[in-house]
Amino acid sequence: MNIMRVRDYNQMSEKATEFLVNRINSLENPVLGLATGSTTEGLYQRLIEKYSQGEISFKHVTTFNLDEYVGLEQSDPKSYYYFMNERLFRHVDISMDRVHIPNGAASDLKKECEAYENAIAQAGGVDVQVLGIGANGHIGFNEPGTPFSSKTDVVDLDKSTIQANARFFNSIEEVPTQAVSMGIETIMNSKEILLVVSGDTKADAMAKLLEGEISEDFPASILNKHDSVTVIVDEAALAGS
Repeated sequence: MNIMRVRDYNQMSEKATEFLVNRINSLENPVLGLATGSTTEGLYQRLIEKYSQGEISFKHVTTFNLDEYVGLEQSDPKSYYYFMNERLFRHVDISMDRVHIPNGAASDLKKECEAYENAIAQAGGVDVQVLGIGANGHIGFNEPGTPFSSKTDVVDLDKSTIQANARFFNSIEEVPTQAVSMGIETIMNSKEILLVVSGDTKADAMAKLLEGEISEDFPASILNKHDSVTVIVDEAALAGS
């Protein structure tokens, strides 16, 4: 695990952007695994800037998002499909045929999960998976107790995750209680992982990750067993380490 310590959120976003720009430009047909949430907003904004400056193109990029809420249509402003379209996709030259986000409103969610796994396999697997970490150690929406052998599936969200995400909704009652999420094994099958971590609310989780003890009670701990993980983490998130 390569730990890159940075000053703050802005520097974390800059370094993460440099990392992805390098991969996009060096791979013939890069397959990127993408994450949503406030931690990645600065990264996506900078990727748009790099595209506007002619430093990268997304024409040859394929993307797979980690997760999506169950029950939200793609047009719902709270959906991750909407988030990704507004924060990145509609501002760059990516073909929407190459964009993959789980459909949380699918009539058959089991079939949707199987199709998502198949699509990743058909694309040759994920080259670089971008991850954040939850305060309880979740990656994607794989909550504590999720088997490390899990594949893309419908998952129940932990109360702490629902509370943490309530800030994006009008009330906590509006937060979906389930999501479609890439499984832990799916994530670990990525050739390379980029974990971005910022803020004092993630300090305890970061300290636990760096301890190195691997347990399904702390899903992110499995990253210690991956051959190629880069962690870009700011000073506030390292306060407990």
